[in-house]
Amino acid sequence: MANKTINIGFGNIVVAERIIAIVSPESAPIKRIIQEARDSHKLVDATYGRRTRAVIITDSNHVVLSAIQPDTMAQRFETVIKE
Repeated sequence: MANKTINIGFGNIVVAERIIAIVSPESAPIKRIIQEARDSHKLVDATYGRRTRAVIITDSNHVVLSAIQPDTMAQRFETVIKE
């Protein structure tokens, strides 16, 4: 069975089945999660230097930063899951 993937921008992809949440980075708890992931070497920055607009949390406790809006990411997620 092939893994379904989601394009998170700039040619980067994440396996859809591993995603737990797609959230906005503005709140203090999410900023804390990002810092904790950075400290434990579980942060993947896929923004290519652009502003972080979505934070993807995976089932392996990895945190992925993306420059794509959470709404756009959610639409891509729904499209991939329905296939």
